[in-house]
Amino acid sequence: MTYTCPEHLQTILKNLPHKPGCYLMKGADGTILYIGKAVDLHNRVRSYFDNSVTDPKILRLREEVAHIDFIVLPNEIAALHTEYHLIREHQPRYNVRFKDDKKYPYIAVRWAQDFPRVEITRRVEQDGSRYFGPYTSVWSAREVLDVLRRAFPYLTCDRHITGKDERACLYYDIKLCNAPCIGKVSREEYRANLQGLMDFLSGHSDAIIRQVREEMIAAAESLQFERAAALRDRLRAMERVVERQKVVLPANVNQDVIAFAQEKGDTCVQVLFIRGGRLIGREYFLLDGADETSAAEILRQFVLQFYENAAQVPEEVLLPEEAAEAALLEQWLRAKRGKKVTLSVPKRGNKAELVRIALENAQETLAMLRAQWAGSTSKQTEALAELQSALNLPAPPNRIECFDVSTLQGTATVASRVVFVHGVPRKAEYRKFNIKTVSTIGEPNDFQAMREALMRRFQRYADAISGALSTGQVGKRSSDETWRLLPDLLIVDGGKGQLSVALEVLQHFHLLGQVPVCALAKQEEELFVPNQASAVLLPRRSQALFLVQRICDEAHRFAIAANRQQRAKKGIVSRLESIRGIGAAKRKALLEAFDRDIDKIRAASLEELTQVKGISRQLAERIKASL
Repeated sequence: MTYTCPEHLQTILKNLPHKPGCYLMKGADGTILYIGKAVDLHNRVRSYFDNSVTDPKILRLREEVAHIDFIVLPNEIAALHTEYHLIREHQPRYNVRFKDDKKYPYIAVRWAQDFPRVEITRRVEQDGSRYFGPYTSVWSAREVLDVLRRAFPYLTCDRHITGKDERACLYYDIKLCNAPCIGKVSREEYRANLQGLMDFLSGHSDAIIRQVREEMIAAAESLQFERAAALRDRLRAMERVVERQKVVLPANVNQDVIAFAQEKGDTCVQVLFIRGGRLIGREYFLLDGADETSAAEILRQFVLQFYENAAQVPEEVLLPEEAAEAALLEQWLRAKRGKKVTLSVPKRGNKAELVRIALENAQETLAMLRAQWAGSTSKQTEALAELQSALNLPAPPNRIECFDVSTLQGTATVASRVVFVHGVPRKAEYRKFNIKTVSTIGEPNDFQAMREALMRRFQRYADAISGALSTGQVGKRSSDETWRLLPDLLIVDGGKGQLSVALEVLQHFHLLGQVPVCALAKQEEELFVPNQASAVLLPRRSQALFLVQRICDEAHRFAIAANRQQRAKKGIVSRLESIRGIGAAKRKALLEAFDRDIDKIRAASLEELTQVKGISRQLAERIKASL
């Protein structure tokens, strides 16, 4: 069947420039369906509407396209970079993208500090720190550090290190810190120790182990038995880590090995990290929008999205087949690394075997995950069906919103909203409400706090459907969507009083009867529903009860976390304003200058403090003395 391009699109296609840039294909409602980049916008975009197209994904896409926007950019590298950020911002459903779009944890060594701390972080910044990873979970990063800290002790406290403290903390006694705070090691010795940790995390373990073994033998021969014993323990800790690492290539080879597996629309990418010839770790990543997409394009999008924020780019990346626009990707990776980077597709030998291992791991991981999803999906379906029956709902409550309130004697009152879709938490849609209408300290008013939170939530709904929230602005589309969607079930934490509040709010917005609502009294785990005198008791071992418990526990956890955060902020304010000479303006200036971190203010020098507007030398000395 011959395809006929709509007349308004033909006009756009004819007038596209012969220049590099990005293009955004939109549906009739303005939703971005697909984002791409091109060295020649005119030729690339027109190719989607050619009658010779047979790709089923493109055929479906062009049937939905109602408008095309474009951004002209100076060169193809700039277009590649912009494409990544646009896809990350808008998450178009026809693009290949990371499934959860989360930031993966890294081990960070804060090398810019005189006495660097070692932390686990999800944010990679150009701040002088050294980053190692990524890890797919915080616990896997913590497991590595738990072992290596015995070999390379380091600080975790927030002390300002002068070397003159009277006593060290407990970590020194259990040999997990080398106590620079009391002068046990100098700045140079401490940093040399951390350099060893970084070298080890980089895969250069053989030389470090050899050096420590030689030092241990020398200490024993010179009768320094205590030092020899400490070096022996350090050696054992490092060897425990090395035992898990497999030598796969000659030393000094740094590579990432990438392969992916697909099954029924699910795509899992496996990455093997090889440093110094050793396989030091492997991680998997799930992709959305990769079905009916060529392997070359999947690899292009993964390499682009993975290395855009990666802390390290190795000298070689091994792939199962050539990525689309491989030469351009190599050029872009070289700019990021500052040295040559090669994308290779090995056909034989050790490198080809590594790609095969990565592929096997991807297949096994995907099979395991699909088995887990199948088991949990059946339980979620069962839970939603049970909940529908117990509450007499017109349909299964596929979208559930739950509200809870947390306060401490009426201070820092915060309400939380969590969202579960098909029985699974959707954390991107979690929201907190800092309550403004309840301010009487010592007399918490949970009903009024719940009323304010629900009023604000459904006012956002009213604004969204009336178009008050602009979807045309960057970053607003997903924010608008979370308010525009009404829940299939609204749960409020509490008893009949909280249920009455929820009904009043729904009545106010003319949603009564449209949004099913119930209240959970946690003590007896009773569900109160409108127009029913007796509470609904879900069976003790039912999947419905387990789901409701999980949802309400999550709302409670999120509310408490937000409350603690609020109290911490208020604590910062009170500590600063208790210092004579500091009012609201100077407090605000200090917090803005030091990232709202009281520890950074405490650690700042007099010179750094006096650079803040309004802070004199005398006041800076008073701040140092008070904190």
